[in-house]
Amino acid sequence: MRILALVAKRLFWFVPTAAGLIAVVFFISRVIPSDPVALIAGETASRAQIEVLRTKLGLDRPLPVQLVDYYRQLLKGDLGTSLFTTRPVADDLFARLPATIELTVAAMLIAVSIGIPLGVISATRRNSGIDHGLRIASVAGLAIASFWLALILQLLFSMKLGVLPLQGRIAGFPPRAVTGFMTIDALIAGRADRFWSALAHLALPAITLAVPALATIVRFTRAGVLDTLGRPFVDYQRATGIPRALIVWKYVLRNALTSTVTQIGLLFGILLAGAVVIETVFQWPGIGTYAFEAILHSDYAAVMGFTVYAGGIFMLVNLLVDVVHGLIDPRGGTA
Repeated sequence: MRILALVAKRLFWFVPTAAGLIAVVFFISRVIPSDPVALIAGETASRAQIEVLRTKLGLDRPLPVQLVDYYRQLLKGDLGTSLFTTRPVADDLFARLPATIELTVAAMLIAVSIGIPLGVISATRRNSGIDHGLRIASVAGLAIASFWLALILQLLFSMKLGVLPLQGRIAGFPPRAVTGFMTIDALIAGRADRFWSALAHLALPAITLAVPALATIVRFTRAGVLDTLGRPFVDYQRATGIPRALIVWKYVLRNALTSTVTQIGLLFGILLAGAVVIETVFQWPGIGTYAFEAILHSDYAAVMGFTVYAGGIFMLVNLLVDVVHGLIDPRGGTA
């Protein structure tokens, strides 16, 4: 019942939160000094032709009226039509979503598989040289600009060493699309060469995206393990002669991961909705690249569609994190 009450409370706040987010982005996108109608009409279009097109697209009406109309569209499940691709925004987003999910999952696997062990090592060797080194590295990981790191990795591994591809998702013809995930589709097609090509193209963007997430996971895991090591049950287990490694990796880690799991969920939502810079640098054909191109072209419908997608993803992930947190630690009182 407690979990159901939590879900109901979060869902209740979804509507006003989403409506406010949409309104803010809607008005910001309209004050940008760029006229998408003029861009669509072309340089040879007359002023009269531009105004006719503006009326046809409904961009001549007052902004509050346009916003209300957009809310009505959303209630019908319609994200509008892109001004430049002339396709429904929902179709564009759906077509690019697998690429973004594949990149995000790969980045989170790297961050979690490396970050949790390093956080445990840092905590169990508190104030040692290893601990200080890992703490400095985690701060650096949070401070480094993603676009700068992406360019450095491209320069080193692609241009200097030539061991990894510079951009794109795969070399040559992709395998037949079944799931939309290039690595999985290559395995389904039985093409090992396509799989390794897709994995090589995935490596650099996934590593770049994983660095800040990895640093965050290390810091939260370290803090959680240090807090748990000071609890009485740990002293009792030590007194009974249980090996230290077993205490740390089985009992301490299980009790210390509550805050880390929360951060992993939030990080997944942030990366899934915000990998715009990484996708743009590596020319990764995902949602982030689509949003970047929409902003450059002042494609209002596409920008709003991305906003709805990003806001929905982040709110859904927050809800799932709260539910998982409540299941892991019923004493949390998040409801």
